[in-house]
Amino acid sequence: MPAEWEPHEATWIAWPHNREDWPGRFTPIPWVYGEIVRKLAAVEKVRILVQNAALEKQARRVLEKVGANLDGVEFFQRETDRVWTRDYFPLFVKNVRGEIALTAWRFNAWAKYDDWRRDATIPAYISDRLKLASFEQDMVLEGGSIDVNGQGLLLTTEECLLSTVQQRNPGMSREEIERRLADYLGAAHVIWLKSGIAGDDTHGHVDDLARFVKPDTVALCAESDTGDAVTLRRAGLKVVRLPMPRPLWFDGRQVPASYANFYVANGLVLVPTFNDPNDRVALGILAKEFRDREVIGINCTDLIWGLGALHCMTQQQPA
Repeated sequence: MPAEWEPHEATWIAWPHNREDWPGRFTPIPWVYGEIVRKLAAVEKVRILVQNAALEKQARRVLEKVGANLDGVEFFQRETDRVWTRDYFPLFVKNVRGEIALTAWRFNAWAKYDDWRRDATIPAYISDRLKLASFEQDMVLEGGSIDVNGQGLLLTTEECLLSTVQQRNPGMSREEIERRLADYLGAAHVIWLKSGIAGDDTHGHVDDLARFVKPDTVALCAESDTGDAVTLRRAGLKVVRLPMPRPLWFDGRQVPASYANFYVANGLVLVPTFNDPNDRVALGILAKEFRDREVIGINCTDLIWGLGALHCMTQQQPA
């Protein structure tokens, strides 16, 4: 599986439609998406899953108003349950000849929700539309539960893949999971961190906690378990500490606000911000790590009420 910073053919997203994901706060969400697409479409193709023709028309109107490059946008009318393409989309892989294929993992809405069946059809749909080979198997795996450096290292958490809470794969051992990750994603070494961040609805996704920023360097959130940095260094990796924003609450619930949920595109890094003093600190740290890209903050104080941010809503298709 290529690293996220390797060249993309496109970024895939799904246009927001499920108001239950942002109860009482849905109105600004399409405009947040509009700004994200405006940034991405300036540097690469953006492919958008959209529920129907009516919603496509609405999405086009938003994108026109915000000044997005519509020549860089393609729409695909296909129903989904939610917008979190990171987790139900196929994971793209590439062989030594540069040929692209898909790995199709099972999706069951984070072993928590009942509405997942439309999302679970997306890997087969993408394989058919792109005419790419698909390697299918029955292990549940969400894209947000892993991160890779493109050279055989993979990050994940014990809380997500091994816990009996929101248990994805009952009966599968650590060794069996590692074997699947090796066979399908080329993960020669799996690095197990402990737990995800507070407020994480997924129960431990690593993309809110720790992210590769270079093949040998991981940005690790300050909230991480004290042993996580030791684990990473023992694996021969450098550790860069990312701050956390102050705890963000809405309607009595803490939401998973984290600067680690950034997305790396062609020549660009989009970083979630939260109207917090640590916003510019996090942007400065990531700008030092991604010196060859423009690092831009996207205000995610509304988006995060849906319990996901920039990395959760995107999925890269390698060039």
